[in-house]
Amino acid sequence: MILPIVAYGDPVLKKKATDIAKDYAGFDELLKNMFETMYNAYGVGLAAPQIGLPIRLFIVDTTPFSEDEDLTEEEKKSLNGFKRVFINAQIANEEGDEWAFNEGCLSIPDVREDVFRKPRITIEFLDENFKPQTEVYDGLIARVIQHEYDHIEGILFTDKLSSFKKRLIKGRLSNISKGKINVDYRMRFPNQKKKR
Repeated sequence: MILPIVAYGDPVLKKKATDIAKDYAGFDELLKNMFETMYNAYGVGLAAPQIGLPIRLFIVDTTPFSEDEDLTEEEKKSLNGFKRVFINAQIANEEGDEWAFNEGCLSIPDVREDVFRKPRITIEFLDENFKPQTEVYDGLIARVIQHEYDHIEGILFTDKLSSFKKRLIKGRLSNISKGKINVDYRMRFPNQKKKR
């Protein structure tokens, strides 16, 4: 089932998410719905807070990035088919010189800005079978993971912008929170009541 994506301005996006247990009710269905929702919106990542759930869960599928002409064959190969589930994730380490990349977010449609992040991360998490994993990622994969990880920490990419950049996009962010935006996927705006 395609779920509505929570728009900028909803308090759930600013809340630090809580861990989930192996017996989380309806987990398999939730995962299926999250992937369906992400693909429907042409996203490469989706965090549970973006569908209104303040839990430490996010998914990533970087395959669409593998079609970028500017990437090397090796980069394309690593991005193609990279699909993961991250439960109760903790970034243990970030290293390297920060680099800028133009980021966007399904919860903040039509706003894209350069964000600086470190290129290499070590992350500890549970996979979809709740098995503990420790992985090291770099480049675009690390960036997508960092972006989604921020969601479970209550951080949006716009929080990482300079105060000047924030002032420039303030009106657009306000319009998004009021639902004054055209998107081609389901969204839930802060002033809308939840549909049961």
